[in-house]
Amino acid sequence: MQVLTTREALISWRKKAQGHVGFVPTMGALHEGHLSLVRQSLTENDWTVVSIFVNPRQFGPKEDYERYPRTPEMDTRLLQNLGVSAVFMPSESEMYSPEDEFHISATRLSRLWCGGYRVGHFDGVALVLTKLFHLVMPTRAYFGEKDFQQVRIVEKMVEELFFPIQVVRHPTVREPDGLAMSSRNAYLSPRGRAQAVALYKALQYLHALTAQHQNTAFLIEETLRYLKENYPDVEVEYLAIVDEHSLEALEHLRQSARPRALIAAYVEGVRLIDNLPLSPVP
Repeated sequence: MQVLTTREALISWRKKAQGHVGFVPTMGALHEGHLSLVRQSLTENDWTVVSIFVNPRQFGPKEDYERYPRTPEMDTRLLQNLGVSAVFMPSESEMYSPEDEFHISATRLSRLWCGGYRVGHFDGVALVLTKLFHLVMPTRAYFGEKDFQQVRIVEKMVEELFFPIQVVRHPTVREPDGLAMSSRNAYLSPRGRAQAVALYKALQYLHALTAQHQNTAFLIEETLRYLKENYPDVEVEYLAIVDEHSLEALEHLRQSARPRALIAAYVEGVRLIDNLPLSPVP
């Protein structure tokens, strides 16, 4: 496995890599969710590249950029054991310059849900991925469905900007109790960790309600009541039921062939997200 730290080194490596190239972009602090993407890429491509870069452009001024977990030695060891071809670990100055003037911005999709609370977040994601896609030139790029809105934005960006890349979704990887794996879970105390499973429990509760009710306002109201009664320390930012493709809110499950519930909440000040596909109404 080659560890590459400059654009020039990555470009040089890429010129020699013939065949299909899989790409897994990450911010490091790797867990089984990331590694499942890597394993899928390894089975589907001749080469697999993983990037590790904590992207400052996708963090707001009061967010956790400085304290975001960074474990480069452990990350590279895990990736080497899996048989990854190359790891790209650039510095901030390698990816951005003070003289940079251009950015990538989605309009409608980036303003919904997480985008409405983390203004500019998805613009930062789109910018760094555009740079990385141009450098890596992958055949396929792998993303976990835990960040479902991000996946849809990436799919839309690849489609509209004509990137010759297949975006591959991978189902959310969960802890045994259902908590979606996330690097930010490391911030939680044992008590907070026990509360964090509330996001998945709420989504399961909502899904169960759909067997009898299809009005989304009712489903959301009942699920919020369930959360307040059973997990009072969890501060819900939003709970929504949307169409998977457009991410627009639904008034009734019959409006979509592929409805999905999205949730964002704070536990001990840590922002967590999750989602769950819902069964369409026959």
